[in-house]
Amino acid sequence: MIRFRGTSFSYRRGEAVIANLDLEIGPGLTLLLGENGCGKSTLLKLAAGIESPDAGTVEIGGHDLWRDEVAARRDLAYVAEQPDLTPYATIREILELVCRLRGVPTTQVQEAMARAALPASLAHRSVRELSMGQRRKAVLAAARIGTPRYALLDEPLEAMDRAARADILEWIGGLLDAGATVVVVSHDIEPFVARAARALALRGGRLASYEALPGDLGERLVMLDQLARGGSASPISTSP
Repeated sequence: MIRFRGTSFSYRRGEAVIANLDLEIGPGLTLLLGENGCGKSTLLKLAAGIESPDAGTVEIGGHDLWRDEVAARRDLAYVAEQPDLTPYATIREILELVCRLRGVPTTQVQEAMARAALPASLAHRSVRELSMGQRRKAVLAAARIGTPRYALLDEPLEAMDRAARADILEWIGGLLDAGATVVVVSHDIEPFVARAARALALRGGRLASYEALPGDLGERLVMLDQLARGGSASPISTSP
């Protein structure tokens, strides 16, 4: 369970992006929808522990991200829209660190690189020596180490070719089959419609939760597309 309790966050004083949010996200695929600039990526960053809340708490699997950080992050994978990694660390160093955090053998580094279509020859290169596409693959390689129970994915299909997209979607499907909690932000929602269990829509600083999606996939796509464009439907619950 990913849980926000009274969580607030702002980049500028008096301009809250997230205000007093109470939210629980359980297993299954959750689509986080809304127009550009509505706060979707910020919400993911709070859930990933990239940004610290101004007030309230964020918990991953019952562990406070800022008080019990090691336990909270052990089963957590985060793929950012912008692959900002430590510029002077090598790919191997980054992936070995992720292995240690997740308690898996560092021998998984080579396998993770192969799954992300990263040549083994890049292992000793620093992040600043990689192209943007290679950096995105490195982030995905890190996310795929071990079997995370919580995956936060911001535009995971962006700039990927057809083979890479199919592979990423297969990985996400495997996580869902294993009972993971997966939250996805994507402008390209069609590949995720069939597996979506719920939707969260951010609009005007308010978050609406849609727990009952239409069973018909065509109707579901229309509804989710409307929410992605900043529209509304009949939510189960709405944050204050």
